[in-house]
Amino acid sequence: MNSIVKSVLELEVNNHAGVMSHVVGLFSRRAYNVEGILCMPVGDGRSSRVWLMVAGEARLEQMIRQIGKLEDVLSVRRHGGHEVFERVEEFFR
Repeated sequence: MNSIVKSVLELEVNNHAGVMSHVVGLFSRRAYNVEGILCMPVGDGRSSRVWLMVAGEARLEQMIRQIGKLEDVLSVRRHGGHEVFERVEEFFR
């Protein structure tokens, strides 16, 4: 039985209305499933950090490039997994 490998994308974005819609809309338009989303403001609140848990499939590199082109995305980092989701999962057990 093959288990699906999850990846976590960590985005730094400008913090204003509509940013999350643009990011999630990109995934939706390309029929790429997002397994989990977390978002919190950073520092003085001008930017936010968004964590997206996604399947680590072949199209992911293309998705990362496209996310990086969005106007309000300041940076994108890919993780094999991330502590933030591991901690949140504790609340759902």
